Amino acid sequence: MKADSEPRLTLITRTGCHLCDTARESIDRVVAATGDRYLVIDVESDPELEREYGERVPVILLDGREHGYWRVEEQRLLADLAQPR
Repeated sequence: MKADSEPRLTLITRTGCHLCDTARESIDRVVAATGDRYLVIDVESDPELEREYGERVPVILLDGREHGYWRVEEQRLLADLAQPR
């Protein structure tokens, strides 16, 4: 596991979301390959996130910026994680 204090990846989800479950499986594969960590945040836990993303979950953030939503593009995410912060 990398020593960075803050994970580079954040997965914004919603309880009961099947696409979120699939995205989590994809991100698990990515971080298994890279040694990175990720945070999972429920969109309903924060009114600002709910306003921003609403039903457009899952959302993948890399270094605090939106990398994608609904589906994880694993190869693109792997390539982007190889780049410095």
